[in-house]
Amino acid sequence: MSSSKESPLTEKEKCFSQMWYDPNGDPSLIHERAQADELCTAINRLGQTSPERQRLLKALFPNQSKDVTIMNPIWADYGRYTSIGKGTFINRNAYFMDEALITIGANCMIGPNVGLYTANHALVATERNTGIEIALPITLEDNVWLGGNVCIVPGVTIGTGSVIGANSLVSKDIPANVVAAGNPCRVIRKITESDRIAHLIQ
Repeated sequence: MSSSKESPLTEKEKCFSQMWYDPNGDPSLIHERAQADELCTAINRLGQTSPERQRLLKALFPNQSKDVTIMNPIWADYGRYTSIGKGTFINRNAYFMDEALITIGANCMIGPNVGLYTANHALVATERNTGIEIALPITLEDNVWLGGNVCIVPGVTIGTGSVIGANSLVSKDIPANVVAAGNPCRVIRKITESDRIAHLIQ
């Protein structure tokens, strides 16, 4: 009776199993990155209201909901591994390093020059030089606002309704309905009823 061996995981399967993997060791990953690069380049050459731009944006981000606004320039390593919820606004020069899944909820606001980085590398130089990496998902729950130049590192979740101040480095999860800022990003306070501005609007 012969024993059968399981087929080894592909580098892409390792990637989405949150294992160390070689991003250049899987032809499908190389092809998908090349496609995304071509789409980003084409999108960023077109005007904001161009019908062709909207078609290309849907090809880059097939998992986007209705009423999403994405400003130029936009950058993504894959695009297909980023999902964008209804009503979300993405300002200029945002970058989605979606080696792992990036999930953006509904009605989020993403400021200019924001970077969402899912990939991490080995600390030992000889290992890092092999090109291996590990990717961990990033999640923005509904109604999150990221100020300009915010950087989010692998594995972070930001809770519903929270606001991240400009130039913050978010290296740990942030709970819901708080204002957080800094490097590293820390919770400053809760968002309360006293923050409402309805009485100031005429």
